[in-house]
Amino acid sequence: MMYVAIFSVFIALFILCRFIFLKKEIRRVNKQLQKRHQNKTDKKISLAFFDKDLEKLANEINLQIDETRHATAQKRRTENELKQAVSNISHDIRTPMTSILGYIQFLEDDALTHDQRQEYVLIVKNGALRLKVLLEDFFELSVIESADYSLKIESISLNDLIMEVLVSFYEAFNQKHIEPDVHISEDDIRVKADSSAVKRVMENLITNALKHSTGDVTVALKNTPDFVELTVRNPAPQLKEEDLFHLFDRFYKADQARKGKGTGLGLSIAKSLMEKMNGSLSAELDKGQLVMRCRWETGSQ
Repeated sequence: MMYVAIFSVFIALFILCRFIFLKKEIRRVNKQLQKRHQNKTDKKISLAFFDKDLEKLANEINLQIDETRHATAQKRRTENELKQAVSNISHDIRTPMTSILGYIQFLEDDALTHDQRQEYVLIVKNGALRLKVLLEDFFELSVIESADYSLKIESISLNDLIMEVLVSFYEAFNQKHIEPDVHISEDDIRVKADSSAVKRVMENLITNALKHSTGDVTVALKNTPDFVELTVRNPAPQLKEEDLFHLFDRFYKADQARKGKGTGLGLSIAKSLMEKMNGSLSAELDKGQLVMRCRWETGSQ
């Protein structure tokens, strides 16, 4: 009986000591959380006394800390993007608006010749058209990125659709003395997408290629067991590797010397539309050529 009593005392002491250590460790964790809430530290929760259940609790808390850090970083990025977008659109609106107002003042001069008046009217008209394009693109992007924006997803043939878009750019290609190099399979290549959205994506990619190409433009469509891929390729010697990380940012213009040639929203619109259609749009540099890749995974068809 004595041994049983001694053993029981040891068990009781062990449980008591464990309880005391657990209480102490809980207080220690509580102090760490208080310091985090008071912004006195940014460290994760650490343990000095290890207990299986306490470790699980600490891991869950640390997971929440990681998620909070990620959400905070994402919020900051979003806020910075919004500030940059507002700054850029303000600049893009102010530039043609200042020009329009300035030339309107010139037009009020009765001493202007007929030719001067016609020239100033043309400048004002071009400025107004640029404003119209900017505002339309900005509105379109905001609509596309809204949560309730929906597309009519159905099985469509890409072959004829792409040729239709290319034909619509016939005059634009001629003006730049470019004959597009087209590689489209004779087999009917189909994807589940919105035909109007695919046309818009294609138009934006061709427009971007025409604006910045220093040579020919290549358009290719291929079907593989894993995906359907549409590529638009054009020489872009002015483009740098670091530009690829920002090509799809709102208002980004890698070629600042051509800053009056577009709004910088076309590629953002194209990427948003591709994502809405469960596809992807990426960019890469291949031997001095910019390659835009639209891809639909076969498994999603």
